[in-house]
Amino acid sequence: MENTLLCLGFGYTARALAPLLLGQGWRVIGTSREAADMPGVEMITWPGNRISLAGVTHILSSIGPDAGGDPCLAQLGAEIASAAPDLEWVGYLSTTAVYGDRKGTWVDEATEVAPTSERGHWRVAAEAQWQAIPDLPLHIFRLAGIYGPGRGPFAKLMAGKARRIVKPGQVFSRIHVDDIAQALLASIQAPNPGAIYNLCDDDPAPPQDVLGHAAELLQLPMPAEVPFDEAGMSPMARSFYSENKRVRNDRLKSELGVELLYPTYREGLRAVLAAEDMESFVPPAEPPGV
Repeated sequence: MENTLLCLGFGYTARALAPLLLGQGWRVIGTSREAADMPGVEMITWPGNRISLAGVTHILSSIGPDAGGDPCLAQLGAEIASAAPDLEWVGYLSTTAVYGDRKGTWVDEATEVAPTSERGHWRVAAEAQWQAIPDLPLHIFRLAGIYGPGRGPFAKLMAGKARRIVKPGQVFSRIHVDDIAQALLASIQAPNPGAIYNLCDDDPAPPQDVLGHAAELLQLPMPAEVPFDEAGMSPMARSFYSENKRVRNDRLKSELGVELLYPTYREGLRAVLAAEDMESFVPPAEPPGV
């Protein structure tokens, strides 16, 4: 039987994974709220059109939950439950927000979930919804902050809009989208239903350090530091800073054998810079007297 992946929410991560599977002869189906296109991928506008699970062997869900629960299961839950015994692999993209605030200490997959944000509570509930489906070969991936081409800091730096917001002791874990894609592929090739994996790199780091390194790569002046309490951030942005933890990825390496392409933000930002074709960027000349 032909391997067929249905991507519920054909977004940034699915677009990185799809070429890896298409190159191996897979059939890939993706859903999008608006008309979308990617060579080789069968796109369905959804919600709005019917989705058939006939012939689907693998499912990847990346649509985030809300207060009402997981929207995919609200519409397709019965069909997924019926197809569960025939599916080979199901991946659910969750978030490390399920661990809540840990005051900068380390967490791994064995750490008890303890969300402290609304989005974290929603994710814990959604994970439980997927886990409750009998016979579903479910794999949960808890993602750190995602970056990659089109999601790097360079455009904001070049526009002069970047700020190095400093909250003492604050760190974030992050992961390049290509490392997410290779981790998903490794799991698809070696299914372990029930497994949970943290997807992050090896170097939780202060956000101001990451932005500063990006400025150095562009040979731009270092953006001024702005204290967190004076930054005037949106409630959503402030909520991210309310959680401080370091996330371990040992299981990703030991069980799936993944060797990160970008083990720290330094390698990752260099790759983003090259992919965005800005390596030839010429920094503006300093004005006279500076």
